[in-house]
Amino acid sequence: MAAELTPSSYIQHHLVNNNSIGGPQINIADFSVLNYDSMFWSGLMGLLALWFMWSGARKASTAVPGRFQMFVEMLVDMVEQQASSIVPSEETRRYAAPLALTVFLWIVFMNTLDLIPVDLAPYLLSASGLGAAEGDPLYYHKILPTADLNIPLGMSLGVLLLMLYYGIKVKHFSGFTKGLFTTPFEASGALGMIILAPVNLFLNVVEYVAKAVSLGMRLFGNMFAGELIFMLIALLGFSFTGFNVISLSLGFLHILAGSIWAIFHILIILLQGFIFMMLTLVYIGQAHEGH
Repeated sequence: MAAELTPSSYIQHHLVNNNSIGGPQINIADFSVLNYDSMFWSGLMGLLALWFMWSGARKASTAVPGRFQMFVEMLVDMVEQQASSIVPSEETRRYAAPLALTVFLWIVFMNTLDLIPVDLAPYLLSASGLGAAEGDPLYYHKILPTADLNIPLGMSLGVLLLMLYYGIKVKHFSGFTKGLFTTPFEASGALGMIILAPVNLFLNVVEYVAKAVSLGMRLFGNMFAGELIFMLIALLGFSFTGFNVISLSLGFLHILAGSIWAIFHILIILLQGFIFMMLTLVYIGQAHEGH
């Protein structure tokens, strides 16, 4: 496939999702478009994360733990410690800690798909005849869900709903609503409260939206940039013109740069999952403030 594409069209091809319109999306935000590949791979990785936790719980015993059980217990203890230090309510922690663990594993499993060579899936689909030419059902296919803005923003929207839910649950609807109009700027008199109420409401709405958008954009930006670098490294293969010094040097550089970036990217994969998990706990914990 790479031999039939220019470097520019090669990158553009790899950045297009397999969607309901069968080609590149024109508008940045189009709610009528469904990215089938992102839905499939994110759902598959979600099931894998659930299976991983179920396997750990099923194999748990009071006897001498095996390596897998020890690894799962370390993950659970790590998340519980973070939840205990951030979320003040013990009742909320019973739900927030398992949620944080699920989010962490889900994102790590999705991000790990970025370590699969960028041309492996297109090659296999092309060889199978499902993605050999434009117009074939799987000609466009991205296997990295977190490099699709819809997935990180969808997850951050879920966190936003949890923030609102726990804010209302802890402070009750009247207290939560009052906080929207009376903080962060407080006024002593009735006139001052009326004047500052629109300003406070605007700032609180902006804060909630900014938290959700930044949470999703952070994950998307890092994974999209990492995927793009893998594509740029893969472009070194376009310079192969035979067994000569230049081609062999670029081939060696291709393998070296790809290996170094893949090793470094393992840290990014884990770090982005940890950051998303921690911010989820932080935002849920902040919903209890002022109670």
